[in-house]
Amino acid sequence: MIQPIYLYGSEVLRQKAEELDLNDKEYIANLITDLKETLLNSDGVGLAAPQIGVSKRIVIVDGTGMTDVHDYLADFKRVIINPVIISQSEETCTFNEGCLSIPGIYADVDRPVSMTVEYYNENLEKVTETFDRFGCRMVQHELSHLDGTMFVDLVAPIRKKIIAKKLMRISQGMVRTHYNSKIR
Repeated sequence: MIQPIYLYGSEVLRQKAEELDLNDKEYIANLITDLKETLLNSDGVGLAAPQIGVSKRIVIVDGTGMTDVHDYLADFKRVIINPVIISQSEETCTFNEGCLSIPGIYADVDRPVSMTVEYYNENLEKVTETFDRFGCRMVQHELSHLDGTMFVDLVAPIRKKIIAKKLMRISQGMVRTHYNSKIR
């Protein structure tokens, strides 16, 4: 079911998410369905459970709509449950990021160019995968949500000052989105 996306200022976005109980297969399947349908309705490329008000360690990413810019993302769809970052590269790169929970704001964020993550997939199989390029960026952005970190927390101090008023307006509900959203 399509869920509302929680916006900047919502408490759930600042909590450290709890691991999912892998024995609760029905709950996990329903949560995956909700995440997929909500993401599809929003035109985003990734979504973390806290963004739909569920403080659990699960994210989905779908880069298949970005193949006009990044052709290597043609098959890049992942459900990532209870992720653990095993390693990250020392080399970083900067990219302009946005977020469904922070509509209308974009800023340059510096992140590692690659990382290795151990997680459970949609079939609850344990996977160890190394991500790089834009796929890595999408996964890192969503995994940050699981620890209560948003991309605006990672921007340069001067940029934070520039966007402060816009963030305050979002947190007060003074924003429009083309998808169902809420503040709590």
